[in-house]
Amino acid sequence: MDSSGQLSLFDLADETTQENVKCYLKEMLNNNRQPSGSELLLEVEKKFGWAIRWDLCNIITRLLAEHRIISLESDYLQELIDPESENSILYALNGSPDDNKVFVSTLDYLLEEGQKYKKSEAFLDMINFIARFKRYSPYNNMLVKIQNPHCSFFASRSDWATRFKRHLKEDATPMLILAPMQPVMLVYDLDSTEGEELPKELLEFAHFEGQWNPSWLQNLTENANQYLIRISYKKHSSTSAGFATIDRTIQSGKMRISIHDELDEPSKFGVLCHEMAHIFLGHLGSDLDRWWPSRRNLTHHSLEIEAEAVAFTVTQRLGLQGSSISYLAAHLTGNKIPDGVSIDLISKVAGKIEEMARGKVPIPKRKTDK
Repeated sequence: MDSSGQLSLFDLADETTQENVKCYLKEMLNNNRQPSGSELLLEVEKKFGWAIRWDLCNIITRLLAEHRIISLESDYLQELIDPESENSILYALNGSPDDNKVFVSTLDYLLEEGQKYKKSEAFLDMINFIARFKRYSPYNNMLVKIQNPHCSFFASRSDWATRFKRHLKEDATPMLILAPMQPVMLVYDLDSTEGEELPKELLEFAHFEGQWNPSWLQNLTENANQYLIRISYKKHSSTSAGFATIDRTIQSGKMRISIHDELDEPSKFGVLCHEMAHIFLGHLGSDLDRWWPSRRNLTHHSLEIEAEAVAFTVTQRLGLQGSSISYLAAHLTGNKIPDGVSIDLISKVAGKIEEMARGKVPIPKRKTDK
């Protein structure tokens, strides 16, 4: 303290506190939590005192140097101390805290409605259907994904008939997997079958409707291209609306998004919001330009809750209604939002995507241009 009794900027945390913070950060990473820079700053200040804010970047730097950190965690920590990243601690120190009350309310609403939906007959039908696809090994699941990346459900001819009351279509295309006591066996995806009615939620999970403005999809697509995100529309399975991945096909591309081409425009827009959210939330990792963070080590449930919360917020604000509640219900494992979910980043990304849908946004600067 100085003579006036005020905390001095030079009253940095002692070595014991710094070591405790380092342990806290390691435990946070082990628990699959990767909060935004501003969330982490508030979190450690609350636990270890206000003075720790001035030493937090140095503690993270030492943590990176002193301990063996896997790449998924290292990328995230590097982002936190990058002075040019909007997700960094330095950016949070220099800026004013965001008011995320509206997004806390949104998540609370999603949680409440999701818990109600989990008690519904429709949800139980969907979960019971999905649960019947657990008899194949992870290796065989990988083999199927190689042959058909959009396949969500597959089974043998006999399993489709006896367990699901469905039979193969005339032009059904088989896939090969390994089988006990024989070299290989043939399996078929859901779209190769017909018969007993499927749970409605499996087929309508990507449906959005409401007052539609075609410019939203066009604007979002054009702005995504400015961020070197390539968007394409292709045939997917009936239970795959789209996906986002790293773009490895062209040297100048960063990410690509594929969306089911048989969806109507409002639904394509809702799916695009979800997949764009995955990218801007850092779920696929960052790159040298730091246009989005690197947060690849979250649980699958946290990833999907964050992305769908963004899509829900954007579409609701534009007057569209979707099936976010039924989709999120499958990822809610308790009576609260998982600790790994970042409200701060959900709010920022939802605002960013809404802005990109409403009109043209400035072309992001590359680090080589700065």
